[in-house]
Amino acid sequence: MNVIEQAIGLRAELDALRPIGGEQERRIMQKFRLDWNYHSNNLEGNSLTYGETKALIMFGLTAQGKPLQDHLEIEGHNEAIEHISEIVKGDYPLTETLIRQIHKLLLKKSYSVSAITPDGLPTTKVIEVGKYKTLPNHVKTVTGEIFYFASPDETPFLMTALVEWYREKAEDPATNPLVLAAEFHYRFIHIHPFDDGNGRTARILMNFILMKFGFPPVIIKTEEKRDYFSALQLADSGVLSAFVEHIAKNLIRSLEIMIRGAKGESIEENDDLDKELALLEARLNKNKSQIQRSQEVILDLFDNSIVPLFQKYYVSFKKFEKFYVKTTFYFKSNQATYDDLNIALNRIRPLIDDTTVEFGMSAHFDAFRYADYGKFDFLSQLSIMLGPNSYFVLTYDKKKSQEKNYGEQLLEEEIEDFVKYELQRHKQFIDDKTK
Repeated sequence: MNVIEQAIGLRAELDALRPIGGEQERRIMQKFRLDWNYHSNNLEGNSLTYGETKALIMFGLTAQGKPLQDHLEIEGHNEAIEHISEIVKGDYPLTETLIRQIHKLLLKKSYSVSAITPDGLPTTKVIEVGKYKTLPNHVKTVTGEIFYFASPDETPFLMTALVEWYREKAEDPATNPLVLAAEFHYRFIHIHPFDDGNGRTARILMNFILMKFGFPPVIIKTEEKRDYFSALQLADSGVLSAFVEHIAKNLIRSLEIMIRGAKGESIEENDDLDKELALLEARLNKNKSQIQRSQEVILDLFDNSIVPLFQKYYVSFKKFEKFYVKTTFYFKSNQATYDDLNIALNRIRPLIDDTTVEFGMSAHFDAFRYADYGKFDFLSQLSIMLGPNSYFVLTYDKKKSQEKNYGEQLLEEEIEDFVKYELQRHKQFIDDKTK
């Protein structure tokens, strides 16, 4: 029996066990979701470990010292999985709109990356979420050759054709869903319609197709990265069967997990304990090496994180002054408050000691200038709370926060992200008031 036939046979065995109890099915799907989030992002270079991924998804805990973008990728990927897991329960079609929506959920917001022009020169390009590429995204192979994906001009036509091909195949009773899902994944990757996130989007769409046909999702594990990409390269050479078989092998593993779960047996895999032990070791080592709050530590934090945050906040929010009659900024520690940035920077630092437990900045905008829309005010605020071993950054509405250990400074992109959150909250407030 080949792997495709084996997968179909296991699917029949699973069907005989359905319906699966609600709690047990949720437990199974949670395992799939955690594994899927970790492995799919790790394949693309995300630095969060399995334990850090689980802590972020389950408890909202950020990993100390890891890039903010890596956290955003995990959060976006999890949102995309939750979205397709919900819509797959109904008769929701696979459309270009859905594809762009998934990409937008995955990447969350536009960002800039380093790139190389067709002439081989370094440049910077903006990754637009939910939009097809506007520049070529060909890649250089290990041999130095260029592998050409679809051009930006070809992409809209090819994506429309891909969705139409899928619809025809999906409606054909003779179609094998496993082969359909794997081939869709390959065809999508061959087009490479987006500037970034194509691999993660392809795997989500492949699993959306499988789940529509009653299969569990396929998890391509990070330790199988070489085999996965080798199978894709063989498909590029015209041997699609190698890629289909690779997907089938991984689907068999998912089917076996789901069958064990349906029978009430353990769904843990051999490496699950290893993951948990690694997480335990990391936590113990982290606690062992934690830096305690002290005057020296707080001064270091003030110079390298608080001052840049104060400055970025002030410069950014001054852009809103023209909309209000009066604007007042405040910069503080728990010992003193000042309404002038330069004075605050010069006077707060000498007051810092072991009892310093808070820094903050706020912008008070009084009396909107455009009277036709009514008279209203706005308050923005960022707070930094200092605990015994770590500090917390909080937005005014407390919907965005981050914890970092002492000795770990705020990264430039983290400062940018907190300030941008408050700026967007202010802009949205004005939009709502002036509609």
